[in-house]
Amino acid sequence: MALRSTIYKAELVVSDMDRGYYAEHVLTLARHPSETEERLMVRLVAFALHADPQLVFGNGLSTHDEPDLWSRDLTGAIRLWIDVGLPDDKLIRRACGRAERVVVLGYGGSRVEQWWARSRVPLSRLENLTVLALPTATTDELQRMAARNLRLNCSIQDGEAWFNTDTIGVAVQAVALKSAERPGFPGQSPQ
Repeated sequence: MALRSTIYKAELVVSDMDRGYYAEHVLTLARHPSETEERLMVRLVAFALHADPQLVFGNGLSTHDEPDLWSRDLTGAIRLWIDVGLPDDKLIRRACGRAERVVVLGYGGSRVEQWWARSRVPLSRLENLTVLALPTATTDELQRMAARNLRLNCSIQDGEAWFNTDTIGVAVQAVALKSAERPGFPGQSPQ
């Protein structure tokens, strides 16, 4: 018998002063049996950092041709493709060809450093790619916040995000390993 995904419900209130975006999102997240709570929370952080009414979660770990999150315009064109973790270079290059903007949000401490040392050169030519890394101490704190029913507030200002529940607060500042170089992406500065 196959294991089922665990369902998490989150009420996420986003106050993004950098982008002038203020909204409440009621989200349902399915945690794949092989997914950790750490990864689930990183997906939630990725949503909050790029919150938009059209941003949705992909079909999950078992679907290799979809991102963890994405946003499409009214014509169906992919505006934003977000992968969490350390995806294969080929998948990232394919995503950059399909989407207007691609973001990779890596986590895992030294594994991110090793992955980036190997991937930096082949991915450096992709103008619409941003690669961010979350420190291990941050993801450890985020994992402590995980709950099946979660009310989470996120305030973003000057590139730093603050996530808090009723009992725990975590400052999140992603380290930019590569920034998109294409003009016209708000909040993105050239590398």
